[in-house]
Amino acid sequence: QVQLVESGGGLVQAGGSLTLSCAASVSVASINVMGWYRQAPGKQRELVASIIRGGSANYADSVKGRFTISRDNAKNTVDLQMNSLKPEDTAVYYCNIVRLSRDYWGQGTQVTVSS
Repeated sequence: QVQLVESGGGLVQAGGSLTLSCAASVSVASINVMGWYRQAPGKQRELVASIIRGGSANYADSVKGRFTISRDNAKNTVDLQMNSLKPEDTAVYYCNIVRLSRDYWGQGTQVTVSS
């Protein structure tokens, strides 16, 4: 049973920072891609950032230069450092891994950015 537990969401003013963390109940050393997605009210879930096993990262254009994704294979975690937050970053953020061809999602953590 794979479980992903996110933490670190909250309410922050525009321009502020938050760090989201996702802890996996299994070893992530062999998992090729780990990612963070978000879903705002009335919108589809979208990829925010992903990171492969070798450490290379990919970002949505809307967050490039502001967000940084990182993974720690020893701690089985993937983090998302979010700086210069904007009201349009408000959403529920979800951690995602693909293991043995199956998608796993966390329960989501709310990020609210006030203007």
